[in-house]
Amino acid sequence: MNLDDLFAKRLAQLRNQKGVSARDMSLSLGQGAGYINNIENKNNLPSMTVFFYICTYLDVTPKEFFDFDNANPKELNSIISNLKKLSPKQLKNVSNLIDDLIK
Repeated sequence: MNLDDLFAKRLAQLRNQKGVSARDMSLSLGQGAGYINNIENKNNLPSMTVFFYICTYLDVTPKEFFDFDNANPKELNSIISNLKKLSPKQLKNVSNLIDDLIK
């Protein structure tokens, strides 16, 4: 899969997680009604400026946008933020729980 395909797929994934239509997102970004649809159909790519607006709209950083293995960046960031508040003992317990869950 090339970068254009990955970009289009990731945009659709994050947009769907946000629960908005391509049309509504396009209009919210100040673009024509079919703008996001054209990107998701691999007919177009955004400029860098619009890409940053897309990231802001989706509430992800550019790094998170391109982290294709991270299906839920917002949730993962929330978990990491909460993990930072735990004591070493609590963190070890969470680590053990995760180890048990992924076995």
